Amino acid sequence: MGKIGDSELIINGDGSVFHLHIRPEALADKVILVGDPGRVELVSSYFSEIESTASSREFRSVTGRYKGTRMTVLSTGIGCDNIDIVMNELDALANIDFRTREVLPEHRCLTILRIGTCGVIQPDIPLGSYIFSRVSAGFDGLLNWYGGRDEVVLKDVEEAFLAHAGWNRYLPTPYFVKAGDALTELFNDCTVPGMTISASGFYGPQCRVVRLPLAMPDLMERLESFRFGDLRFTNFEMEGSAIASLARKLGHEGATICLAIAHRYAKQANADYKSLMGGLVKMCLDRLAQ
Repeated sequence: MGKIGDSELIINGDGSVFHLHIRPEALADKVILVGDPGRVELVSSYFSEIESTASSREFRSVTGRYKGTRMTVLSTGIGCDNIDIVMNELDALANIDFRTREVLPEHRCLTILRIGTCGVIQPDIPLGSYIFSRVSAGFDGLLNWYGGRDEVVLKDVEEAFLAHAGWNRYLPTPYFVKAGDALTELFNDCTVPGMTISASGFYGPQCRVVRLPLAMPDLMERLESFRFGDLRFTNFEMEGSAIASLARKLGHEGATICLAIAHRYAKQANADYKSLMGGLVKMCLDRLAQ
């Protein structure tokens, strides 16, 4: 590939990557992503030792050890646009020599797990469930900016859904991507299997109506009724598809687990969910430390 230009990968004067402000030696092989910068403190509070910290805008990180396993926890902010930054810069930290600006000869595979919150769209999934996104449906369009998108998508599911939904041509083309196989197996027995929609916004893109009408007023009903074999849509969130798709393109393990805090079918929500998040975080840490 040759040398990567200064404008393509910006490296700060202290040797850290541009947005995340993490140096290559400070990145662990196991990475936990959280949206809220405040949740970095929750996750790292379980670490037995802290090795390094970094902070820039919404990107806060701590690298330390949990039960002897080295881990990095990093906040991403909200949305797949931020995940585009995070995934590319994590991969650069792992697989590019910052001195020569060349790709390292031996590929380093990261395990990248997002811990977040979501809204459920099926009546039989209760609030408080841990939903593992075995398949992420990207309604954000991010993957479509990269070459070879069909190499990682579930094309048959995509085509079946587009036909079922009568997709609006002005909206980004959805893509469907599986989570990392090892992470799927690791969390198989302790989570609800999900096919999760990653939306490009919280209101209209997740079929919420406050004062503005929707371009596809019947989309929620079409989502609830879609079936492809044993696959069905289970929940909404805003980052998982970018993690799953870019992880597959870049050769990493990527997946998302979410705590269900809203029930779109039952019109219920638990705004006081933070007391429940500790249980999900502890479970994820224990599994990753195995």
